[in-house]
Amino acid sequence: MAPRLLDFCGGVPAPDLLGAVVDHLRHQRLVAMPTETVYGFSCLLEESPLSEIKRLKVREGERPFLLLIPHAGVVSHLDWTPEARALAATFWPGALTLVLRDSNRTFPAGVRSLQDGVAVRISPHPVARAVVERVGEAMVSTSANPPGGAPALTAQEALEAAVALGAGDNLWVLDGGPLPPSEPSTILDFTGPKPLVRRVGAIPLHRVRSVLPDVRGPA
Repeated sequence: MAPRLLDFCGGVPAPDLLGAVVDHLRHQRLVAMPTETVYGFSCLLEESPLSEIKRLKVREGERPFLLLIPHAGVVSHLDWTPEARALAATFWPGALTLVLRDSNRTFPAGVRSLQDGVAVRISPHPVARAVVERVGEAMVSTSANPPGGAPALTAQEALEAAVALGAGDNLWVLDGGPLPPSEPSTILDFTGPKPLVRRVGAIPLHRVRSVLPDVRGPA
């Protein structure tokens, strides 16, 4: 059977509909939902749905997935520096991804890089934020498109991508309306001795430097 399309265009989801989505996720299934940048495939941080997202995205090797989180407390065991906390306090919820060291290797290889970094973000999109907050824990997220394909900016594009990648009714598409074209998130890496901007995106470098004046930009 094909993925199911649910109407989430009314803004903050109704409690019963949101509850059904969370129950779907807790049965180790997937969703495609809008974020502040693009539609993304998401699941709970469990082995079975994580393997399914890897299959859909034809993801091989050690390239890790992002985690969407409801608040910084759910990843308090990562190595937070004062600089990382200052950026989170300024730009979250928002299009800023922080890569923090997982010194104790508490996260699986699917979301932990070879350098023991874990990428985390709090999405400001009302649908993504409502789902993640209701779940109450970190959720895996990756763009809803085939490898090399254009990011999905509508639920229909996400649905078509899911079908093309072989998803069935284990995946629900949450239609939060069309997203405007936007830059991807800005990525700050805190796994090295000093913070490094890995990618300049929706949050420009001068705004990052308003918080961290000496941060290094991408090469």
